[in-house]
Amino acid sequence: MMVYLMVGLGVIISYLIGAIPAGYIAGKFLKGIDIRAHGSGNVGATNVLRVVGKLPALLVLSFDVFKGFFVVYFLSSFLGNYIADYNMIAIRSVLGLFVIAGHIWPVFLGFKGGKGVATSIGVFFALDARISLLILICWGIVLMITRYVSISSIIASLISPVLFLVFSRGLEIILFSSIIAFIIAYKHKENIKRLIEGTEKKIGEKAD
Repeated sequence: MMVYLMVGLGVIISYLIGAIPAGYIAGKFLKGIDIRAHGSGNVGATNVLRVVGKLPALLVLSFDVFKGFFVVYFLSSFLGNYIADYNMIAIRSVLGLFVIAGHIWPVFLGFKGGKGVATSIGVFFALDARISLLILICWGIVLMITRYVSISSIIASLISPVLFLVFSRGLEIILFSSIIAFIIAYKHKENIKRLIEGTEKKIGEKAD
C-alpha cells in the first residue's frame, strides 16, 4: 500500500513540476507578452530565443532541463527512502514520463505546452549521463549541419532508445525512451510540415 501511495504522490509532484511554464513566465515578466501569440507559438526555449532574447532563452532552457533532472534524480531518491525494495529504475522511468508530460501538457496553460525536448534531456541525464552525452552530441552535430532545431531534436530523440538498447540499459528505460521518442516526433508534426514546405526557421532567425 505504501508503494502505491508514494508512487502516486511522486507522479503528481512530477507532473506539477513539469507543468511549470518557464517560457511563458519569461515572456510575461521580461517582455509583457504571451509567448504563445508570437513566433511558433511554442513555450519552449527555441521560441523564447527568437521572441524574447538569448539570456531568457538560456534561463528557460536551463530550468526545463533541470526540472527533468530534479524529478528523476532527487525526487526518486527521496521516494526510495520509503520503497527501497521496489524497482527504482521503473519508478524513475514513470516519474520521468510524467515530468515530461507536465511540460508538454501543463495544467496551468490549458494543457498546451512545449515539445518536451529540454526536459527529456534532463531526465535522460538522471537515468544515464554517459548515454545522454552521446544523445546530446548527436543533437549538436545534426544542428550544426542543418541549423534546424526541429530536425536535430527529432533525430536525437529517435536515436535515444537505440543507444539505450545497444548499451543494455534495461527494458524499462528502453521502453520509456521509445515512448518519449514517439511523443517528441509527434509534437514536431507542424515543424515537419514546415520543413516540407520550406518555411521552417533555422536557429538564429528571428520570429516574424
